Amino acid sequence: MEEINLKETVPAQLAGARLDQVSAQLFSGYSRSRLQMWIKSGALKVDGIALKPRAKLLGGELIEIQARVESCGEWQAQPMDLDIVYEDDDILVLNKPAGLVVHPAAGHADGTLLNALLYHVPSLEMVPRAGIVHRLDKDTTGLMVVAKNLVAHTHLVNQLQTRSMGREYEAITIGVMTGGSCIDQPIGRHPVHRKRMAVTPTGKSSKTHCQVIKRYRGHTHVRLKLESGRTHQIRVHLSHIRYPIVGDVTYAGRSKIPKAADPVFIDFLRAFQRQALHAKRLQLVHPGTGKVVSWEVPLPDDMQRLLGLLEEDMLEHERAPGI
Repeated sequence: MEEINLKETVPAQLAGARLDQVSAQLFSGYSRSRLQMWIKSGALKVDGIALKPRAKLLGGELIEIQARVESCGEWQAQPMDLDIVYEDDDILVLNKPAGLVVHPAAGHADGTLLNALLYHVPSLEMVPRAGIVHRLDKDTTGLMVVAKNLVAHTHLVNQLQTRSMGREYEAITIGVMTGGSCIDQPIGRHPVHRKRMAVTPTGKSSKTHCQVIKRYRGHTHVRLKLESGRTHQIRVHLSHIRYPIVGDVTYAGRSKIPKAADPVFIDFLRAFQRQALHAKRLQLVHPGTGKVVSWEVPLPDDMQRLLGLLEEDMLEHERAPGI
């Protein structure tokens, strides 16, 4: 349990504004929903009196918060190795491996990143979802940021909502792209396969920027930037333009083998059973310092190996164009 004790005087320029609006400005480190909860429970008082959220203020009042933050869930802490890239009192940045589920759900009650985070930082039980503000799919690798306190959590969620947090991915797709593009298509639940997402007219606005890094005989190495954060967004968008990600069993279907490819390359490609997608770079405004910070991690070994084989395949057929 965490004790929150704060006080602020209402400035004259906010005279006439509602209590919930004033509170959101004076205590911007906390979410509007949490402040609303404190107002309604009486944990937030005005001159020692509990008021309703819509109460108008005159200016000069003293607003005090005396609240207790309870544990946000019944999840268990579990020891697990984490590849931590950066950590301070406000945030933790990690490099997620393939195969790790981020949050407990049906079929994955434990053994998730959330369970590991609670073991590494026990105080995260006081932060919603143990500080997890965005997710990566189970088999997507790369950078994630975790909020270590409520103020940091509010700041990071706001950056995600205003699309000011920079997230850059790399992927290996099936098919040879002629050039980059901006994929601006709405994404929603698939009308038939309810566990899948799809481009659909009734979906939410979604935009992905795609840039070609290198083309191979039958594949493309691409860089991707998000302007939104829909479920499976990159995977759905690339599949929609008919350049699905290698190894994506949900959205790509069977692997396509370049003609006359080396058996070693063929075997490796067929055995690649997770989407070749990696969150390589992350940029945000640090919630504690206000400074822009960024991190970058290299591609995982399996994607580097696949790129190496694609390069060898291309060079081999450049040397023997008649094959």
